[in-house]
Amino acid sequence: MRQVHLGPNGWLARYDEGFDETGVARLVGGLGLFWASASPAATVLVGYDSRRDSPEFARLAGGVLASFGLNTVVSDAPCPLPALSWEAARRKGCVGAVMVTGSETSCEYGGILARGADGGPLAQTFVEEADALVTSMPAFDLGKTTSGDFTEAYLLALRSRIDQGKVLSSRLKVVVDPMYGPGRGVLSGLLHSLGCDVREIHAEESETIGGIHPRACEPWVDDCEAAVVDSEADLGIVLNGDCSRCAIVDAEGRLVSPHHMVPLVLEHLVHDRGRQGRVVGTLSCSERLERQARRLGCPFTLVPVGFQRIYEEAREGDVLLGVEEYGGMAFPYFFPGRDGLLAALYLIEMVATRKVGIRALVNEQVEKIGHMDYRRKDLRLEPAAVQSFRNVLPGLNPHVVCGEVPREVSHADGLKLAFADDSWLSIRPSRSSSVVRICAEASDVVRRDELIDAACEIARRGMHSME
Repeated sequence: MRQVHLGPNGWLARYDEGFDETGVARLVGGLGLFWASASPAATVLVGYDSRRDSPEFARLAGGVLASFGLNTVVSDAPCPLPALSWEAARRKGCVGAVMVTGSETSCEYGGILARGADGGPLAQTFVEEADALVTSMPAFDLGKTTSGDFTEAYLLALRSRIDQGKVLSSRLKVVVDPMYGPGRGVLSGLLHSLGCDVREIHAEESETIGGIHPRACEPWVDDCEAAVVDSEADLGIVLNGDCSRCAIVDAEGRLVSPHHMVPLVLEHLVHDRGRQGRVVGTLSCSERLERQARRLGCPFTLVPVGFQRIYEEAREGDVLLGVEEYGGMAFPYFFPGRDGLLAALYLIEMVATRKVGIRALVNEQVEKIGHMDYRRKDLRLEPAAVQSFRNVLPGLNPHVVCGEVPREVSHADGLKLAFADDSWLSIRPSRSSSVVRICAEASDVVRRDELIDAACEIARRGMHSME
């Protein structure tokens, strides 16, 4: 019997290594038992992506949940994760949602994500208690479910969040790449209704999702970059495999890094839309985010890596924008989860409002907050070496790195060293694999790469790095 384990990010497994009917029933059974014990006869929503067998797994999940007496509603079509989360947050009597999705992984994988009553991630105590209820002998005595549409009302809510007149008058030409995911026809249809000239790629059904990893980053955005140039479009929007993140491509077919994209969204919210509030980012986010927040008068909070930490801050009620290092953005005044579709619409609205292209907006931003070069590297080590490094990490305090004395040393999440010129490096052992995740940022590539090399050496040498 293969292990089935509910973690903070749900459950993910290969189809040939446990992601099957038995595995799905076991995991969802733990969720159903927990929800039913706490809130008998409550409502739970089930959504799914466009991968092979996802509809069947969603119906199975719905039946398992219904067998516990829960009022279970299964989506009648593939739906974006933000749409499911938003619907869970607004529906009366709903205690949570389950999403069948492989998210950003390749076609060999399937997964289960769960969300709470407010559409946000599950609390750690919930995860631990529900995981303890996952059994090795799932019941297949399925209950009755109903079906529903979770996307239409969400799209209407998205429309209400933007200035439709400005977008209509801009007549932007946009390429949309949903990467074969549940965003197919969703963002493209909305933009078309707003007067945009839209070309959608990777929208056909594909059992292998085109052989790609549906991640909104290089090299998987190459086709969108080419399509923008070929179509002479104003910009391109790429949605990841569950629509929780997006990426943007400029008119020249160049991907805009998330470290440029996120500060643009923040400026638009504050400068163009008149919003204020706290900005929350993880310790591995670009320095540019904090600079932009300070420039715009927004309080800024750094938290350890992991979206759960952002969500916990958002529950305080004063957060305007929550950001993870990969560019995922949450707008808690809408709902507390990541939303790649709303982020994309804000970028479209910004271009329509400013009446200049994305690249010009990026260049203007660099003039305001300065230039920085960011790089991430995953250093693979033997499991014993990673564990040894994890053991000594709390005591690591390098006095000099690359000839500089650190201005700040933080052990809040691994090790982060910040320097007087705003350059920094972070070293964090992965919680799930034999990898040490290293990030660094500096005002030039040479300095950045020196910091990356120094961080790799610290990770390899462990205790000896303090000498």
